[in-house]
Amino acid sequence: MDLGLHDKRALVLGASRGLGAAIARTLAAEGASVIAAARNVAATDAWVSKCPEEIRGRIFAASLDLADLASVDSLVGVLRDAGGVDILIGNSGGPPPAEAREAGRDDWLKHFEPMAANLFHLAQGVLPGMVERGFGRIITIASSGVEQPIPRLALSNGIRAAVVGWSKTLAAEVAGQGVTVNVVLPGRIHTERVDQLDKAAADRAGTTLEQAAKTSQATIPAGRYGTAQEFADVVTFLASEKASYVTGAKIRIDGGATRGI
Repeated sequence: MDLGLHDKRALVLGASRGLGAAIARTLAAEGASVIAAARNVAATDAWVSKCPEEIRGRIFAASLDLADLASVDSLVGVLRDAGGVDILIGNSGGPPPAEAREAGRDDWLKHFEPMAANLFHLAQGVLPGMVERGFGRIITIASSGVEQPIPRLALSNGIRAAVVGWSKTLAAEVAGQGVTVNVVLPGRIHTERVDQLDKAAADRAGTTLEQAAKTSQATIPAGRYGTAQEFADVVTFLASEKASYVTGAKIRIDGGATRGI
């Protein structure tokens, strides 16, 4: 299937590893020109260097720190001067584990800025170009915790829920202008982040990382963690011309782990 991405330009945030890297690589494989933005440009360059030459030539590493407004504004300015982007993949790092009764005001403010406020600000910067061209895709990576809150991830559950509300509102505002806005909800996709969560669970239970992962996987109907590539394939479809009538949606990619309808 031709996804119609050969003349499209994508900005993928958090692209130095994990889900962001997998999405950037997959979009490039489908023919898109990809700006892979992250704080650790060297890490991005490292995985890009291992890609086939055809894909490698379509990926350009860029520096971005979502916690630094000046960094966000600088990248938006560069993108505008270069003609903007057609696709924005909003991917921010997750906050540390915390119970709702433990997280203080400073914790909420510290993590809301990079995970929500600056993400919204960046989207506002690239949106006018999408509207002008009559094509745009804004896809934000949230978490299954917005539908079924994950224990000890109060900061993530709360802040990412705000992202969903923003996304749904924006989707209605720009749907008639060729721009779709969607949220993808990863469950347990095997990345370094999941390994960190399993390690924390293992430490609390006094067991091994392997046992903690086995216990977690047993709660998933699919019986395993998802792969970053499985996740990236869904995101790439949503970024394509083929998904032009999908907007304002929350797409679960969790192996059936979310129990609610």
